[in-house]
Amino acid sequence: MADTSYDVIVLGSGPGGYVAAIRCAQLGLKTAIVERELLGGICLNWGCIPTKALLRSAEILHYAQHASDYGLKIAGKIEADLEAVVKRSRGVAKQLNQGVTHLMKKNKITVHMGEGTLTGPTSLTVKGEKGEEKLTAKHVIVATGARARDLPFAPADGKRVWTYRHAMTPPEMPKKLLVIGSGAIGIEFASFYNDMGCDVTVVEMLDRIVPVEDKDVSAFLEKSLSKQGMTIMTGAGVEALTVSDKGVKAKIKAKDGKVSETEFTHCITAIGIVPNTENIGLEKLVEMDRGFIQIDPYGRTKAKGLWAIGDCTPGPWLAHKASHEGVTTAEAIAKELGNKDVQPHPLDRNNIPGCTYCHPQIASVGMTEAKAKEAGYEVKAGTFPFIGNGKAIALGEAEGFVKTVFDAKTGELLGAHMVGAEVTEMIQGFVVGKTLETTEAELMNTVFPHPTISESMHESVLASHGRALHI
Repeated sequence: MADTSYDVIVLGSGPGGYVAAIRCAQLGLKTAIVERELLGGICLNWGCIPTKALLRSAEILHYAQHASDYGLKIAGKIEADLEAVVKRSRGVAKQLNQGVTHLMKKNKITVHMGEGTLTGPTSLTVKGEKGEEKLTAKHVIVATGARARDLPFAPADGKRVWTYRHAMTPPEMPKKLLVIGSGAIGIEFASFYNDMGCDVTVVEMLDRIVPVEDKDVSAFLEKSLSKQGMTIMTGAGVEALTVSDKGVKAKIKAKDGKVSETEFTHCITAIGIVPNTENIGLEKLVEMDRGFIQIDPYGRTKAKGLWAIGDCTPGPWLAHKASHEGVTTAEAIAKELGNKDVQPHPLDRNNIPGCTYCHPQIASVGMTEAKAKEAGYEVKAGTFPFIGNGKAIALGEAEGFVKTVFDAKTGELLGAHMVGAEVTEMIQGFVVGKTLETTEAELMNTVFPHPTISESMHESVLASHGRALHI
């Protein structure tokens, strides 16, 4: 009979779970992972990665349609082949799923495919292809993630009302699309379908789109997306959806209180997430708040030996936060099991970057200017527009800016906010700076390479002291 006792069992194999398993294995712990669907979880198979593949296709299409801006002529009609675009995206997801399978083998992690249910803090049953298996461990990490929240009055049906999952493998190209919610997921799909030639309307309850971002970023993005032909409705709510074979009729209450009825061919709901914490034996074991498992800074729950990480715990609900928690929790477990060499570092929630891959891109870390003032800081903020950056102009991407927020008294970097080309690749500079507890003086004294868009990061720091050179 196969051995079913381990040092650590990880329930869920998303970017939190599989990274936790790898780190446990690196630390010499006998590790197993339980997964009910696909290794790599939502992120690799249905989220972060395949959406970036879709958005890349839309970006290439956008450049091809604007070839004349670069002095180029493309003969013939440029059009999107939706089936081929989706096929490419699925291929990328499959490659990464196979990559995780390889990493599990390489690190000698046992994979149990099936539905896992906890029978205690450190034991579970797995119902899968092999029937029912009973597994035990010294420690269990719950990494079950989350799923899209449904509209109570119009649950997703995959035909007319979609979640991100349906939007990734669309049965047909929408002609007129309603996107409810303007967080990262809503805005990325709105951007993708808009670039693909669809008529897109975004409805956001709050008074601005991408509401977690700095208000200057929200205002800039709204202007940019409107210029690209999108209809943006903020301070608005969808009061009812009538779904038929032909499409979706939406009752939308606008900012001014007027209710109008508009017809769409399809609707994407992107109104948040629900943690996957029901019916897996957690109820009597852990403390939960709205379904999210409550943990200490290392991932411990109130049940000894039971830990939790990622989207089934309090936010921000981001893949890189889950991976970081996975490493921290693995090291905390190793320390409890007697490893004297590991020094786990708890997560600093103020230093988790956020990236949105719409067109233009958004990236940020730390406090917005408003949040810093709310927290009682005396603030120095600097903004530098891409129009003052040589590389951005040469690329034909002069739309965007970098904004930095500092504590006027100590010079501490409190936050950084960017919108424009490739900002998702640049934000890590400020994340590293914040981790090293940098001040504006050190950033000012740093030599940034020329010509790069990253020079605008330097200039925004200079601008916070009225010292910007190129504007």
